[in-house]
Amino acid sequence: MLLTARVALLLGLLAPGLGYAQRETTRTSLLRFEETMALRRDDNSREVKALLPAIIVSVKPAFEETKAWYPTAALTALIHVFGAAALRSCEACMAPHAFIQNGRFEESTTALGAAEITRLDEATRGNSAPARIAVWLDETMEGVSLKIIDLQNSRIVMAQNFDPNLVEEARTKRGVTLSEELDRRARGNSLTHTFIDFALYPGQHISMDWVEQWGETNANLSGISLSAVDPILGIGAVYFRVIPQALNLMVGAKVLLSVPTALVQALSRNTTGDIPTVFNPLITGVLMVRLPIASSNYGVILSVSTNGAVGLGFSLMNLSALPFLP
Repeated sequence: MLLTARVALLLGLLAPGLGYAQRETTRTSLLRFEETMALRRDDNSREVKALLPAIIVSVKPAFEETKAWYPTAALTALIHVFGAAALRSCEACMAPHAFIQNGRFEESTTALGAAEITRLDEATRGNSAPARIAVWLDETMEGVSLKIIDLQNSRIVMAQNFDPNLVEEARTKRGVTLSEELDRRARGNSLTHTFIDFALYPGQHISMDWVEQWGETNANLSGISLSAVDPILGIGAVYFRVIPQALNLMVGAKVLLSVPTALVQALSRNTTGDIPTVFNPLITGVLMVRLPIASSNYGVILSVSTNGAVGLGFSLMNLSALPFLP
């Protein structure tokens, strides 16, 4: 009996804290909703304006602690997104309702359909323009849930859940990305990467690689390489093998032809018959190790060339700041 009383007392002390924590989760989710909708509104302002005015069908709380607070907070968020002039509330939509028309009596306690919402809007809007979309913004365990439908054809305009960190949206994007990647592998299509390497100390090797990712597990990278240093103005082939178990470490090699040396040797052979070595040997081999830094577009590299140059440095991988590269 004493234990039960202690448990009850503990739950009584924790309840306000749990309610406050849930309210903070909902408040942050409403902020994510406002931010996301603002971005989409800016990108498609004409499309959004074409859908207004909107009728708010439901702003239902999920917890007893948020029963008095949530509807006002949700309405405030919707006003921030669409503007007060473009919104109208349908309080009758949130309660049991009855229709009497031409001797027919109809009562419903279930969720409203587009036809019922349109009928309620016509009965209350007066001389205002008819609502074009219906909006539901309800509270959930993880945050808030948004649903928007077009009242003219019941088309679903938008349906999305918002949480404080947009975890569900990020999880969905990862799932879509994985599906696209698996489908690409099944078709056997290649994937192009661009690497710019700067090995600067103590030796130097500066080059740019364009490689295709291929193989059953996409662990192979092969393509062409252009070097600016070691060798000077070199061109050749490159191959890497990715080791996923070692943080996606790439181990490979380049075989580069020094263009200046090749030109000088070709001209000298025609005139003197000698084959001089200029700047660098005609062929240079470079052993490369590249370690990506987490999931960023940067990595660290180690290069060892047959010219005796050993260098440490960094690598730029698929940077969008270089849109002219594949």
